[in-house]
Amino acid sequence: MPKDERAILVGVSLPATHIEEEQESLDELAQLARTAGATVVDRFVQNRTRIDGKTYVGSGMIERIKNAAAVQDANLLIFDDDLRPAQGREIEKATEIKTIDRTELILDIFAARAQTKVARIQVELAQFEYELPRLRRLWDHLERLGGGIGTRGPGETQLEADRRLIRTRIRILKKALKQVEIDRAEQRKRRQAMTRVALVGYTNAGKSTLMNALTDADVLTEDLLFATLDATSRKVDLPGGHAAVVTDTVGLIKKLPHHLVVSFHATLEEVADADLLLHVVDVSRPNCERYLDLATEVLEEIGVKDTPTRIVFNKIDRVTHQKELDRLSAVYPGSLFISAAKGQGLEDVTRAICAFVENREEVIDLAIPVSDGKTIAALHERGEVLSREDTEEHVKMCVRLPKADAEQMRKLGFAE
Repeated sequence: MPKDERAILVGVSLPATHIEEEQESLDELAQLARTAGATVVDRFVQNRTRIDGKTYVGSGMIERIKNAAAVQDANLLIFDDDLRPAQGREIEKATEIKTIDRTELILDIFAARAQTKVARIQVELAQFEYELPRLRRLWDHLERLGGGIGTRGPGETQLEADRRLIRTRIRILKKALKQVEIDRAEQRKRRQAMTRVALVGYTNAGKSTLMNALTDADVLTEDLLFATLDATSRKVDLPGGHAAVVTDTVGLIKKLPHHLVVSFHATLEEVADADLLLHVVDVSRPNCERYLDLATEVLEEIGVKDTPTRIVFNKIDRVTHQKELDRLSAVYPGSLFISAAKGQGLEDVTRAICAFVENREEVIDLAIPVSDGKTIAALHERGEVLSREDTEEHVKMCVRLPKADAEQMRKLGFAE
């Protein structure tokens, strides 16, 4: 997005939502716009019983927006919800101003921030999935000409050719992502002996800073939304000889576009497969509990709702009233209070992970018959082999295993 774009934000408050919620959503949209490089010069919210099928907001509001754009020298309209292709065309026709919606804005940010091959594939797929039903906007000049001889054939042929090319590209990208998911599944299988901990939460809550503090991962951190798009995993050593794999995940956001949920399945799987979630919350944000609830709702939307979770209130160094922290501690018992940037409370996070690991794992001495290669291989795969001694009849192993697996070894008579 060009740096000189001056944007007006547009939202609708429906009966099912409060005007405060839509204003909150526009605040987030403004952050997204600034992250993309635009300057927000104005915003409009219209109370409606339903979305206008033609122009999202009413014709009177469209006129007000057009006039405000002239006064503010705005050259971009950003709508807070997905626009149908026809709505986008009608709004641009009425205002003569470039118009995008929330999904298009997020995709623009993601495209600029995708660093790895996987992230670029996921972003490209999301873009094509979004653009396919909107191709006609690129060819609306044919409609204005009215079709007929000399316009109807070549244009429609090109439109269909573009659609075929995009569909082909989508198939290729989906195939590539499928291979990514297979490769990552193999990686998770190899490290399943260790507890998997995923850092989740609203974007810009400080997950990457916490990741760096716990593991020296050197993940990019910036005071912007979606500073990182890639799921980064690192091993962290814990007291008592324990270890865990900690994964930093892409930030969550209100109204998470469907295309991103589908396209970023490979990344979101890291959350779904975690044994423990650390839900990081920016406690310095006004009404931070609202962001906690929103992120929880998004997690439920992607099918993550029963995973054990510890809430981590981050950025306590920016909070001036201790009473607020005391209140949150009472409302959310067992929550942790830290400043990842300042290194405060990190030992509490480490102890919490360690306690979880100790509760789900145990060290057991086993004697496996030499002939039972399948079980020996499974123990190497599912557990952490601390020591091994091979005799003529048995392979004696000291293994750290999930408690359920250890109990199964006892039932099979392999425990010493």
